[in-house]
Amino acid sequence: MFRILLLLFILVPIIEIYLLIQVGEVIGGWQTVLLVLLTGLLGAYLAKTQGRAVWYRLQSELSMGRPPGDALLDGVCVLAGGVLLLTPGFATDILGLVLLLPPTREPIKRVLRRWLEKQLSKGTWITFRRW
Repeated sequence: MFRILLLLFILVPIIEIYLLIQVGEVIGGWQTVLLVLLTGLLGAYLAKTQGRAVWYRLQSELSMGRPPGDALLDGVCVLAGGVLLLTPGFATDILGLVLLLPPTREPIKRVLRRWLEKQLSKGTWITFRRW
């Protein structure tokens, strides 16, 4: 797991810098900066609206006595998408939009649900307790 995170911390900035330079050469430096700022603002707005919708759905499911499994997965996706959209860069913005928009979020939730079920069935889930 450490190797994967280390690889991500090295590769993602390299990809983002490369894309920023390429877009900057095509549309110009200031336009690229404005585009990155615009995607950050759009990401903040989408994260707020989608997060609020997920929160209301979570409260509704809990008040009806149902387990909020799907709403929790939505919440994880919205949180991750919001963080990715606030991170400067185009690759993270695309992934953030995929996680924030409900139609594109569904396939990711299915994969995440299958992974969680597999982890729980194998018993590889680790919990920590506070003493």
